[in-house]
Order: sequence, then structure tokens, then C-alpha cells
Amino acid sequence: MAEEPDNLVLQILRRLDERTARMANDIHDLKVRMSSIDENMAVVNRRVDRIEDRLDRIESRLGLVEV
Repeated sequence: MAEEPDNLVLQILRRLDERTARMANDIHDLKVRMSSIDENMAVVNRRVDRIEDRLDRIESRLGLVEV
């Protein structure tokens, strides 16, 4: 028996399903990358805060700022 051609609606739905799956994978990858960026930014912010604290102490020891 010859195979019947797929219904046009089914073909469209399959393509939509494939595109949706690809988009879901892309979104997952973007979430992973954004999480990594957030973590790295937190590290940078902590380092900047420590540098600011050290600079404040140095300025006060040198009498460059009013206490």
C-alpha cells in the first residue's frame, strides 16, 4: 500500500514543534550564559567595593578627606 502524503496541517505543526524546540534550547543556553555573567559581575562588584574601602582608609590616613 502506498503511503499517503502527510496532512499539510501536520507538516506545519511538525515544523513549528521543531522551531519551538530549537528556541527552547537557545533560551536555555542564554539563561546559562546570563547566570555566568551575573556571577562574574558579583565578583567584580565585591572587588570594587573592597578597593573603595581601601582607598577611603588611605585617604583618611593621609588626611586627604575630612573625617
